[in-house]
Amino acid sequence: MRINTIYLRRANKLIANRGNGSNRLPETVLATAMKNIERLGFTFSHSLMHTVCTFSMEQMESFYHPLVADLKELVGAHVEYRPMYPNFPMQVMEATDAELYLNAIRHYLTWEGPEYEIADPAPLLDKANLNVIDLGSKAEFHTMIRRLIEAKVSISGTDREDIDAVIECADPKELHEILPAGIPLKENVGFVAGSLLKHDKANVELIGRYIKTATDVLRLAVAWSDGDVSLAEATRFRKFKRSERRLLLGLLERCGPITEDMLRYKQRWIRLGEILHPSEYKHQYTRCKEAFDILRNNKPFTTFNGSLEVAFQYRNVWAGIDLLMQRPGEFARRLDHLIRLTEHAEYVVLAFGEVANQVSTPVLLQVKSHFSHRHEPQETRTIFPKGNVAKAFVIPHTLPALDATICRDVVLLCDRALIQRFAELPRLGKTYVDDRLKSYNVPFSQRSASKSLHTIVRGSRLPMPEGDTIRFFSWWKEGLVDGTPTGRVDIDLSAVMYDANWQYVEHISYTNLRSSKYRATHSGDIVAAPQGACEFIDLHLPSIVNYGGRYIVATLHSFTAQPYCNLPECFVGWMMRKKPGSGEIFEPSTVANKIDITADTQIAIPVILDLVERTVVWMDLSLTRHPDYYNNVEGNQRGMVLMGKAMTTLQKPDLHGLFLLHAQARGEIVQVENQADTIFSVDKGVTPFDIEHIMAEFLA
Repeated sequence: MRINTIYLRRANKLIANRGNGSNRLPETVLATAMKNIERLGFTFSHSLMHTVCTFSMEQMESFYHPLVADLKELVGAHVEYRPMYPNFPMQVMEATDAELYLNAIRHYLTWEGPEYEIADPAPLLDKANLNVIDLGSKAEFHTMIRRLIEAKVSISGTDREDIDAVIECADPKELHEILPAGIPLKENVGFVAGSLLKHDKANVELIGRYIKTATDVLRLAVAWSDGDVSLAEATRFRKFKRSERRLLLGLLERCGPITEDMLRYKQRWIRLGEILHPSEYKHQYTRCKEAFDILRNNKPFTTFNGSLEVAFQYRNVWAGIDLLMQRPGEFARRLDHLIRLTEHAEYVVLAFGEVANQVSTPVLLQVKSHFSHRHEPQETRTIFPKGNVAKAFVIPHTLPALDATICRDVVLLCDRALIQRFAELPRLGKTYVDDRLKSYNVPFSQRSASKSLHTIVRGSRLPMPEGDTIRFFSWWKEGLVDGTPTGRVDIDLSAVMYDANWQYVEHISYTNLRSSKYRATHSGDIVAAPQGACEFIDLHLPSIVNYGGRYIVATLHSFTAQPYCNLPECFVGWMMRKKPGSGEIFEPSTVANKIDITADTQIAIPVILDLVERTVVWMDLSLTRHPDYYNNVEGNQRGMVLMGKAMTTLQKPDLHGLFLLHAQARGEIVQVENQADTIFSVDKGVTPFDIEHIMAEFLA
């Protein structure tokens, strides 16, 4: 993977070296190139333009063609869009019911679509807001990757791919610019060490500084076996060479107490031990041999978690406090439970206050958010399970009420600990914090985030672009994946409308191509995609609101039951169109966002629209396949309503609160942006899209 491909996608920047020759690029060539990328929704900054104009023609060709290919893939313009009704949306709106019905039957029988002459579209009347591509540097790029490695919370599969690609192509002399002194998140320890080993750029000393616990060694073995470093799922370990076995056992031997840590993942260690053969090295790695002996032969061994569970089982609050004081992070996670076990909750809070400054920033922020809303009445709780699949579970809220004073005391403890911690960081000077950041959530877990044009945190609310019509689009392809044919693939794009109380209003899908109640149309159901296939949906928002609709849930269903991860390619996106009858059906410059769908599920929910507030609620979630009959929108109503209610009322720590704590601790808050030395805003300074920067430096 090219470095500029990663840099462009992550930061809208490119590395470009000034030309040295006397033959400067003709202005007409530069103007033509910029006009072409403008059609894709992008333009050059002044600094990048100033550099590009020094190129020779040969330099320009080697720079321009890969750039256009990257930009096309970012917005989804790298494929051909041939919907069933090529003159969509008017063609669907004007067709008779008989025509739509007969065309569908013919297509289901023959997999071929009707033949229509394609009308010349009117010129595009929508004026696009262009994304500015800026000039970057290799040093800045390396800093961005190092921040990603230094993240205090889990990172996505795309993040890991990018880090791996950079490590693979990095000169060994450049590794010190990319690799930090320490890696806070244990998942990243295993992955980065595994990447270094895979690309022959590591030794025991280099990776040994990151490996501190037995679980770190387990994650390394998992990463080396291309498994899930979060350890949410079991991994089939590869057969390690003798030198690799000695390396893993040597790292394990150097760790602190290992037996209790290994017992947390007992069965996985037993399977790994069958491959490592520690008995062959029993004289060299004696601690490893003893630990594996305890695991294999079920010898008694007292653990922290075992003692803690006994304390909770017998409601021995004081024993629980004594144990949890030894592990402040676990104390924070168990705090609510421990408070509910006693009538003297104030003593539990006092004990937590003594160790709160040892709890990680992400955990403290989540504890603060939890107790900020703990005494409020709530219908449901939303749980995001650990793992690489973007799932969420909604369960009834059955926790008994807590006293509001206790909740307030916990919140104040968290604030005090965070402000004391942030005060030790470099000063920010005069600081402006944009109120709009209240709509953007803190990036705690990006593990299952999909690759997209603009990545944001689940549950965040983005302002809807100007325009009355939103056009959803999807594209997928069948074929070979790892040498295995997918067979016929039918992916269905749907949009379901609900009122303010989440009562069903109507849906637009292959079963209902147009609405008689408001302006909404579907481009037609395509049921096979040997060369790729697409579907579109147009929704006229004012007419839906006038009819009583408020929420729109966009969904993608794999009707033929293949998981998205088993497809060659599948993505979904949306455009905001003021004049949907102008321009091509797919106009790259109007694309608001595009998301690659790669989860190991058959139902995806990319976004929810709140038409009253004119916001896009970022979902990037999957539902488990439990439909009543077919895998389509009608069969998943209950799941979508539950998920919709949960995500539109989700209460998570937001970026405004996080940055305000930093401003209080490290700077002087100002109310006017142009008076500030440091800006936290939606579109200036540190923004919600600077995820690796936030994860590394503001969750410290």
